[in-house]
This record gives sequence, structure tokens and C-alpha cells, in this order.
Amino acid sequence: MSVGQGINRKRSSSIWQPLRIPLFRNLLLANLVSDIGTFMQNVGAAWLMVSFRVGPAYVALTQTAAALPFFLLAPIAGPAGDIVDRRKLVLSTEVWMLIAAIAIAVLAIGHAMSPWVLLGLTFALSAGDAFEAPTWRAILPELVGKDELAAASALNGIEFNFARAVGPALAGLVIAVAGVSTAFVVNAISFVGVLAVIAMWKRSAVAPRGPRENLGGAIVAGLRYVRFSPQIKAVLVRQGASMFFASGLLALLPSLAHSLSPSAIGYGILLGAFGAGAVLGAIALQPLRSLWSVEAVVSGGIAIVAAGMIAMGTVRSLAALLPVMLVAGAAWICFVSLTSALMQTLTPDWVRARVLAMFLFVFQGSVAIGSAVWGALAQRVGIHSALHWAGLGAMASLGLAFNFRIPNAAADLSPGIHARIPAILEKTSAEDEAGPVLVTVEYTVLPARREEFEKLMKRYRLTRRRDGASRWEIFRDIENSDRYFEVFLSPSWAEHLRQHERETKSDEELKNQIRSCIMEDPTVRHLLYTS
Repeated sequence: MSVGQGINRKRSSSIWQPLRIPLFRNLLLANLVSDIGTFMQNVGAAWLMVSFRVGPAYVALTQTAAALPFFLLAPIAGPAGDIVDRRKLVLSTEVWMLIAAIAIAVLAIGHAMSPWVLLGLTFALSAGDAFEAPTWRAILPELVGKDELAAASALNGIEFNFARAVGPALAGLVIAVAGVSTAFVVNAISFVGVLAVIAMWKRSAVAPRGPRENLGGAIVAGLRYVRFSPQIKAVLVRQGASMFFASGLLALLPSLAHSLSPSAIGYGILLGAFGAGAVLGAIALQPLRSLWSVEAVVSGGIAIVAAGMIAMGTVRSLAALLPVMLVAGAAWICFVSLTSALMQTLTPDWVRARVLAMFLFVFQGSVAIGSAVWGALAQRVGIHSALHWAGLGAMASLGLAFNFRIPNAAADLSPGIHARIPAILEKTSAEDEAGPVLVTVEYTVLPARREEFEKLMKRYRLTRRRDGASRWEIFRDIENSDRYFEVFLSPSWAEHLRQHERETKSDEELKNQIRSCIMEDPTVRHLLYTS
């Protein structure tokens, strides 16, 4: 669980500057220990399942159990992270995960573990992480200043990938020397540092910018934002398709390693090589981005991972697998980190946790489903053949670039200057949820700019729908062809107030283009529904 994983487009000479902030530094160190424990837990769970001799399908299900909660809980985890106290949410989920980790360790020590109990507790442990993850990523701007945000994101990426490199190798050594239960004990202990740092964090109260959202409304708003954001949908489609196939790499690796060497050390070394490759990939990512577009780097990373899976299904020795895992790890981090960072830059502050939750929903859902599919296929046709098919599928997913191209940059999504809105006369506290609200905007368009105006309004439709309108239409007066009426519905007066608060500088630029096409300021009317 990393505070945030982003890619800095511009290399900074002050990458270590955020370490001067005690809270960030302490949390980064606590995260490093916790992430190492998490990777040790993952290796231990996969290896314990292998020791039950239940076949590769069950082994792959350990990754499904770890990923499925992100798929199931994301729709409510993101909204919760945007509307509740983030510090309390993180504390609660950390305590939940500590309890689940202790249960796994105790049952393993007492030799009372079974395949289905292991899957259930792995699911419970991951459920805490899934509910916490969107909030965890969203708190990064609260820990450091705006100027240090990029450097802090880079440091978190280094921390996470260092843990990925060290944790699996350390787990293999610990399991070989002291048994798998020791790895589970280490993971349980690793939660203590994060709990201590978060408990001591005196978080400043954050006043809501508009009427407070309820959970149901926040869920709808998050889904609506994704639905009417073409760039975000493009990233989600590409990420989901590529991860469905790429999940075969890590899902089948335990079974492949066990078939080549009976010792857990070999599996740990292979995962360590994968993590080391990820660190190298993170270092190489900035030079690659200076040469190629985001689409080129992401597609290249997917292609290399696909080739790596095909190679895994071909080689027959651990020594030959090491360079394959190293290169695959570097390619993996390129497309995963770039798409993760892009999702943050494509999303304004008010809905960031919800969109990140949707990203995790697609990412982990693809991993969960893909792991189960490739495990079942390996059970039927063999591990090597399943890896070949997964690699070919990942290569074929590159064809989606024709219709779902990864954007190269994001618009300016910082808050804009909000337009004046009328107050409800004789307003009561209940009026905030009154509605729906019908808003009409009358434009008088310059005759020579009508075609341009209509094209701009089609783009503006996405902005209106994304920020809160449940319906939107544009009409032209048949008696005066220069007069247009924009009409849209907001579910309630409170939601319309939020719609004004959600406008960004990018929206302002579009509005200015629309204003250049009209003769005078538009006439706006707000009509509140009465039964």
C-alpha cells in the first residue's frame, strides 16, 4: 500500500526535499516496512497454497482473493474517501488488516490452515487494503506542499518498488529458514508503524466547498464523471484489457517456480528479480518519456510483458527465467505507473478518490478475473501453454490503441472562477435537497459562428453531464435561427450548487470560446420543481 505512485514528467534536483517533512518521512519509512511485509505475506500465501498440493488453479486463486476486494469495494471506497474523515478511515482499515494478519499467523503457527480458510483470510486482509487504497492515494497532497508533490510521488514509487524487490526475496529466505508462518508474523508486525504514525497525525479539518454529499449521491457523481470523461474511459479500457492478460504472469509464477525448484528461495528470487526490474524501469521511465509519448511507452511496456510471458512458457530453468523476470518487471512498471499517474492528472480534486477507486476497480477486477481464468486454463492445458496464450492475448490487446488512445497530457483541472448563482428566497434547510432543478441558458449567436458554436456546445455537454447534470439538450429557435437554448436538469438544488463548485480552469477556457461566438451575455434561468 503506497501513499501514491506517480510519474514526474520533469526530473527535479530536489527529489529528496519532501523527506524534510517529519510526517511524510515517517510515513514513508513505515510504508516501506508495511509494503515489505505485504509482499512477504503474498509470497507466503502462494507458497503455502502450493504446499497443499491442490494444483495451479488454487494457487492462482490466492491472487484472485487478493485482487477481488478491489473489484467489489471500489464503488463505495472511493466515495467514502471523498466525504468522510480520511485519517479515521485509514486508522480503521489498518486495524482491520492487523486483525486479519494476526489470524493468518496464528492459524499457520497452529497448523490449522486449509486452502479455503487461507483464501478467505487473504480476501479479508485485502478487503481492508481495498477500502483504504483510494483514500491513501488521495491524502498525499495533504502531507506535502504543492511544489513538492511530484517529488513525493517519485519517492513513493521508489519505496514501493524497493519493497517489491526486497520483500519476495526476503520471504523466500525466511520461509526456507524459519517456515511460512514466520513470514505471516512479520507481516502482522509491519502494520504497527503505520498505525503509530497515522494515530499521531493531527490532521487539519477540511471544510467542504459546497453542500456535503451523502454516500449514495457521491457514488452516482463518481460514476457519472467517469462515464462522461472520454480520456479516463480510454485509460480504463486499455488498463483493464492489458491487466486481464498480464495477470497470468504473477498468477502462474508460483506454480512455474515450484515445477522448476521445490525450494521457496527460487520463487522469492524470481519475484525479487521482477521487483528489481521494476525499480530499474522506474529510473528509466523519465528518459523514455522525454523521447516518446505516453501511448508509445505504455504500448511498449505491454508488448514487452507479453513477450516475457511467452518466454516464461518456453524456458525450462530458473537461471534462464531471471533475466526474463527482470525485463518484465521493468516493462510492467512502465505501463502500470504511467496509467496510474495519468489517472490522477486527468481528475480534479473533488472526485479524485472516486476516480482512483474506479481505476483500482478495473485494475484489480481484471487481475482477479484474469488470474482465475489463467489458473483454470493451466489446470487444463498446462502452465507453459497457458502462459503462451496469456502473452498472445496481451499482444493482441495493443489493437485497442486505434479506438482508445492513451492521452499524452491533461487539461488544467485546478478550480476555476465560479459563476454567481441565485439564492433561494425564504430558503429552509430542506431546500438544499429540493429538486430537480431545470436550468435554461439563452444564447444569441453570431450568424457566421453558428457551426462553430454547435461544435463547442457538443463538447460542453460532456462538462455539464460530468459535473452533475442528469440530462442536457440544446435547441435552436425556429423563428430566430441565431437564438439557441441550452437546457439541463440537476437532480437537486444542492447538486446544482456543487456543479458550480466543480468548474475548472479548463472549463473556463471552453466557456470563453463559446462566449466568442455570441453577441451578448447569455440569459440564465433556474427553475425549481414544485409538485
